[in-house]
Amino acid sequence: MTGSAEILGLLDTLQAIAWQAARVIKGHYKQSPEIRYKGPSDPVTRADLEANTLICEQLQRAFPGVPIVAEESAAETYAGRTDAARVFFVDPLDGTREFIAENDEFVVMIGVVDDGRASAGAIVAPAFDRVWVGAVGLGSFELTSGTTRTKLQPGRAATLSESIVVASRSHLGARAEHALGRFGARRVDRVGSAGLKGVRVASGEADVYVASPPAGSLWDACAIDAIVTAAGGRFSDLDGNALDYRATDLTNLRGLVASNGTVHDAVIEQWQRLQM
Repeated sequence: MTGSAEILGLLDTLQAIAWQAARVIKGHYKQSPEIRYKGPSDPVTRADLEANTLICEQLQRAFPGVPIVAEESAAETYAGRTDAARVFFVDPLDGTREFIAENDEFVVMIGVVDDGRASAGAIVAPAFDRVWVGAVGLGSFELTSGTTRTKLQPGRAATLSESIVVASRSHLGARAEHALGRFGARRVDRVGSAGLKGVRVASGEADVYVASPPAGSLWDACAIDAIVTAAGGRFSDLDGNALDYRATDLTNLRGLVASNGTVHDAVIEQWQRLQM
């Protein structure tokens, strides 16, 4: 991406499509959804599927020929994505467990990868009517009152002892629970949806988001990666490496960490020490 007008146009398109999907999801919310399971503890609902279809159709119309890696799409639909200059990563309903539990903590996420790195993203929280967007080189914003853009800025905690950490409400295992309990953070908050945890870091409401491995798939990370990075924070796996969106395996096998940037290295060092 080059010119700011082009980038703003891309963000406008992403958030408009995400809003359309959010309206579909709200139409199913608190309606006793039919639930099936793709695997153990991996539910999917009609809202997931309909939002996935809508987003893919709209992206294909707006950006013909660009591969779309979407959670509820068959793998053959994005064959060749590893060689593409641009790829979309879509989580049509991030936080399906929260959607089913009716606790409001779920989002729609659309991320953009350019040349193997997350470059832009949009996240919409249907139950809260909130939207966040960001593009590396431009910044990250919460959009309010239609066109008002409030710039996001990560928090200023300089040490882990000053930091607020956000962690999963639904996916935290016993080992990760123990590690976070010894993390030394000022506070650990439980939040549903990776997207909501990510925007808390980007906006300064939290300083660190940690997801223990395996931490979902690349569609769970891309939009967050772009928005946190664009805001001035850092995003990596728990070894400190940038995510490889051209990897054959879509799973985030090394976990995820998003931070305000200042405490990022300390988070990784402490996490690795606690795993020994």
